[in-house]
Amino acid sequence: MDKIQPFHLAIPVTNLEENRVFYREILGCEEGRSSEHWVDFNFFGHQLVLHVQEPQPKPIGKGNPVDGKDVPIPHFGVVLEWDVFKDFSEKLKNNNIHFVIEPYIRFEGKTGEQATMFFKDPSGNALEFKAFKNIDQLFAK
Repeated sequence: MDKIQPFHLAIPVTNLEENRVFYREILGCEEGRSSEHWVDFNFFGHQLVLHVQEPQPKPIGKGNPVDGKDVPIPHFGVVLEWDVFKDFSEKLKNNNIHFVIEPYIRFEGKTGEQATMFFKDPSGNALEFKAFKNIDQLFAK
């Protein structure tokens, strides 16, 4: 894989304006095309589209246990550079983001060592941002 192609992801939101502010102002995503029912964003080089949808019943159950934490399912996010992760997590803390899983180092000193954090957008969509100490270990076993 020489060049990574951007992914396209469409997610439901219950309040377009509230989420529009969150993705633009808190996460720093550039806004693209929109209508009164949807808006797309440059989500760290990928296309994320927020579609207004009436609130849906939430699935019952917990997330999956990973490294002693309850990881929310489903979730999505981006792998950042190691130094960018630290600055980004500080920005989120300064914006009083409630973390589902606070920023921490997972698998420290092992293959796949990574910084990770989980939080939710205003509509309850779970996001994970992470960074690998050695990006060459992204898919290492």
